Amino acid sequence: MEPHSQKYKVRLGLFVAGGLAIFVLAIFIIGKQKNLFNPVFKLTTTFYSVSGLQVGNNIRFSGINVGTVDNIHIINDSTVRVDLMIRKEVHQFIKSDCEVAIGSEGLIGDKLLTITQGSNDAPLAKEGQELASTEPVETDAIMASLQVTAQNAEIITQQLAEIMTKINKGRGTMGRLIQDTTIAENLNQTIVNLKTSSKGLDENMKAAKHSILFKGYFKKKEKAAEEKKANAAEEKAEELKK
Repeated sequence: MEPHSQKYKVRLGLFVAGGLAIFVLAIFIIGKQKNLFNPVFKLTTTFYSVSGLQVGNNIRFSGINVGTVDNIHIINDSTVRVDLMIRKEVHQFIKSDCEVAIGSEGLIGDKLLTITQGSNDAPLAKEGQELASTEPVETDAIMASLQVTAQNAEIITQQLAEIMTKINKGRGTMGRLIQDTTIAENLNQTIVNLKTSSKGLDENMKAAKHSILFKGYFKKKEKAAEEKKANAAEEKAEELKK
């Protein structure tokens, strides 16, 4: 019976030692995550709604985890106070005009707090100071806005489909232009007439230039243009000399 009893005691001792080791390791990991073994300073802020934020969630500054949410209190029906626990080594970067916002780790990750950077000339935040906050955008509000946008897009699509149907059936001005060949031919003829009229106008202008009555007028125009070019050339030459 003694060998069996001895094995039992050894196994029991190993089990207890392993359990203690796991317990100590868990305490160490949790304490490190919750800053239980690091010097910290506390800040506070308020929100209208914390949007699912919980005690123990991370706090980030410049994208780095610098602390955890220490406590959440409901002050009244429109105010929720959140206590922040920040590592002491980060205190030198937290200014009094920093703002706190609620974010999330990814699209569906845990909630977290984000502290924005303050201005260079602002003083450092004091122990227990309340920082300004930015209210989060609720997911329900985003979904409602997307739903309204989708409904508007559906209405516009239906209207476009009705317009295209009418055009294909030859209804309306656009439909008649596309479907009615007579209107298209008349439009083409109108364009041809405009081109012919333009050509005739050019010929009349050329004839007017050679006419005795208008010859002096066109010569004056040409002379004025030549003088303008000559003056511009002289000004350019003087600029080059300077």
